[in-house]
Amino acid sequence: MPLNRRGFLQKTIVAGTTVAAFKASAASADPVKKATTGVSSDDKDRPFNPPTQYARQVALDLLKPSATELERGLELHARSVVFDAYAFAPRAAVDGDALADLVRQRCSYLEYKDASEDMSMTRCVSNPAEQAEFLDAWRASGVTCIFQNAGEEGQGVMMLLKRLSRFTYLTDMLKEFCSKAATPDDVVAAKEGGRNCLYLTGNGVPLTEQWESVQDELRYLRVFFELGIRMMHLTYNRRNMIGDGCAEKANAGLSDFGRSVISEMNRVGVIVDCAHSGWQTSLEAAQVSTKPMVASHSTCGGIFPHIRSKPDEVIKAIADTGGYIGICCIPRFLRGTGDINAFLDHIDYVVKKFGPDHVAIGTDVAYSSQNTAEENRKVGTAPVQRTRFASLWPADDYKTVLSATQSLAWTNWPLFTVGLVQRGHSDEVIQKIIGGNVMRVARAALVE
Repeated sequence: MPLNRRGFLQKTIVAGTTVAAFKASAASADPVKKATTGVSSDDKDRPFNPPTQYARQVALDLLKPSATELERGLELHARSVVFDAYAFAPRAAVDGDALADLVRQRCSYLEYKDASEDMSMTRCVSNPAEQAEFLDAWRASGVTCIFQNAGEEGQGVMMLLKRLSRFTYLTDMLKEFCSKAATPDDVVAAKEGGRNCLYLTGNGVPLTEQWESVQDELRYLRVFFELGIRMMHLTYNRRNMIGDGCAEKANAGLSDFGRSVISEMNRVGVIVDCAHSGWQTSLEAAQVSTKPMVASHSTCGGIFPHIRSKPDEVIKAIADTGGYIGICCIPRFLRGTGDINAFLDHIDYVVKKFGPDHVAIGTDVAYSSQNTAEENRKVGTAPVQRTRFASLWPADDYKTVLSATQSLAWTNWPLFTVGLVQRGHSDEVIQKIIGGNVMRVARAALVE
């Protein structure tokens, strides 16, 4: 039946200090800056920008770690392979003047959207100010690798190529700092070399959409694997030929074609991701997959049954494949306070009910350049878009507060590790949660 719907650490830098006191502290004594990768020794002593410092202080005020907890967490974070199970590389501010010129030329909304997205994803290559923002966000996060969203939501081959091209370009041009990883060994090499990297995922399975045969429909799956895509969404909110998305009321599950898709993904070496899939689709996908599968950025339905959550039955089925659920940083999905403590509650829930091998952190958020607002003001009135077809969301009166989103800022990743220390987890368990489980599943996907 279908599932039912729904000390040597500066003493002043501890929880409870004010934002003003935190900003006034000596930059060289800031312990979070020591949890970095891919930066020179000179860079390590450079203070972070005000938005990053503010977000960190919000999280510290909520966590209230002791100096010992802070020390242990930051040291562990700094020496670990930290792998975000689903996120976005730091985003650049757009070129407001260039976009304003497009608007004056009466560009279509699609032109405007493509130009804006391209700028946010690649402007760090050519613009010195945005490159500095990009590097500093990585430095603050201490993240080794991001499972990078490199495919627009859908199944169309050309649509899925857009983001893939942008992140291929970015990693080609900034490879000495941020390279494209093709295997988990590349991630380890990046960590050992003091660099960062992206492991690529697509928000859909590429289909020819000609429906001549199952084999014809799936022939681009291997092409995209060869281009570097290592994980794919089965659905994105809506129903497609694979199965029902998470927002479809019918919750009909996996199609016969969807079973063929999963078989081919297993064969080729692409991780099956049901983050945006319906509960029944997710359950049946786990029952079909012969390799570990994941819900890369989700939450626990046992805490709050949001459409983007997974109930216990689904999490258990995913765990039974050897996979994991990645807990995201979206307050509306976490519910309750929606802040860093609610986030840690979801991680604890999975560890206690399903074991530490079956949870990861897939933040589903990005750092945005502090120049964004200024550049956006230059644009004026952008072309109006209709409601996106994929944006199928139920009415929701949950109010997200600024402190929640700030506490879950992507640059606060080192404090996620500190929070796990506070929750009493061993170093071994924490290393699984912050990267080890993603690495294990990534290796398993590539085994023939």
